[in-house]
Amino acid sequence: MKLEISTLKTKIIVIFVASTCLGLFAGCSFAPRYVKPDIQTPATFKGLAPEQTEGWWKIFNEPELNSLEDQATFSNQSIAAAYSNFMAARAVVKQSRSGYFPTISAAPSISRSQQSSLLSQINPPPAPFTVTEYSMPFDASWELDFWGRVRNTVAASSLEAQATLDDLGNVRLIVQAEVAMDYFQLQTIDAQKEILDSSVLAYQESLTMTRVQYDAGIASDQDVAQDETQINIERAQATDLGIQRAQLEHAIATLVGKPASSFSIVLNPLAAKPAPIPLSVPSQLLERRPDVVAAERRVAEANAQIGVARAAYFPAVTLDGSMGFLSTSIGKLFSGPSFVWSIGSTLSQTIFDGGKRKAITEQAQAMYQGTVANYRQIVLTAFQEVEDNLAILQILSKELQQQNAAVASAQRYVTFANERCKSGMDSYLTVVTAQITLLTTQRTAMNLRMQQMTTSVQLIKSLGGGWDGSSALSEDYRKKRG
Repeated sequence: MKLEISTLKTKIIVIFVASTCLGLFAGCSFAPRYVKPDIQTPATFKGLAPEQTEGWWKIFNEPELNSLEDQATFSNQSIAAAYSNFMAARAVVKQSRSGYFPTISAAPSISRSQQSSLLSQINPPPAPFTVTEYSMPFDASWELDFWGRVRNTVAASSLEAQATLDDLGNVRLIVQAEVAMDYFQLQTIDAQKEILDSSVLAYQESLTMTRVQYDAGIASDQDVAQDETQINIERAQATDLGIQRAQLEHAIATLVGKPASSFSIVLNPLAAKPAPIPLSVPSQLLERRPDVVAAERRVAEANAQIGVARAAYFPAVTLDGSMGFLSTSIGKLFSGPSFVWSIGSTLSQTIFDGGKRKAITEQAQAMYQGTVANYRQIVLTAFQEVEDNLAILQILSKELQQQNAAVASAQRYVTFANERCKSGMDSYLTVVTAQITLLTTQRTAMNLRMQQMTTSVQLIKSLGGGWDGSSALSEDYRKKRG
């Protein structure tokens, strides 16, 4: 009897293995052959390219910025949320892959029942009796993937997981760029405050001289009032900068995942210069900019979904099998006579659905076309952003040279105005005008420098944060995030 049970088990296993092989090797897929959408791209960007420094923010040679970027990369909550989305997408892939295998379940049970003696044909009827049944069944069900529904579902979920990984890389790049831009804006405010403080010192020296002249009867009380007014104006402007600095400091704190109340950055006037920005051909840009890669992966995903929709036109073939033990005695439950089994198959085909399958297929095809258009738009926008930032940097370079020349002229103007005022050739109003002009040109020059730095960061961001073709999500990051 044990030999008979073993033989039956072997037959069942052989049938399932043979069916598995049939499903794996005889199946087909109705998804269109995927071809990456064509994008008309220029041969190169309008710029030249030196070499890249590893860790794109390190090209600015700012140790404090390096520290802030590291903190943001692994502590920013937007990045943490994007990482969780990626892990969820990975779990969906595992769920989809479960369709490759049969579903096996066990449902042991004990039941006790009493038969009705009134339903018996025997006269007189027998007395009612009770029966206890013990059951230990194992059921298996498996839908053969003849038409590629499961394979295309797995492909679609895998491609979505890849896209979600690049979404994570894109969020990370956005956060890193925002940290750098906020940091340089904060340094610009520190530099402007330094300019204002120097201007206040200059006005204080002038006020001292004016008071001496006033006591000697050379200057008027109006001249003294003008100096005092300018000192108070410059002090008020310096104080007002504190609002912007506090807001930027709080923004950086949030980006690096720290409470604003426990975070501060020491005064550090802007001294960094825009580093040479490496550029490369557009085809390499497509391989590293995360939002572009994510969009392309979603095109491939939509293509696989067409195969899932088309598979619904064909019959579903399901293998069902069960084996187990059934007995009225717990002691004989696992004996040979208690062993039961069954195996069979089911073919189901929808005959009429009112056009539902056709509509689902049309929807999948339309969504594919939409993802293609979205991908192409993202690529075109990427090229536009690169060219915009390149043009801005080139124009800012010329503008800053011109503004620096204006600062030098304004400084000479202040020197001449002071000399002419001391000699009595001009009134003190000329000195005040010259100093205001100098302050204005200095602050404008500093703002242009800030634009240079932030535009450099934006250019790096538009290029995907790297120049070696690597993903924006580094292997180091993958390891540290688990």
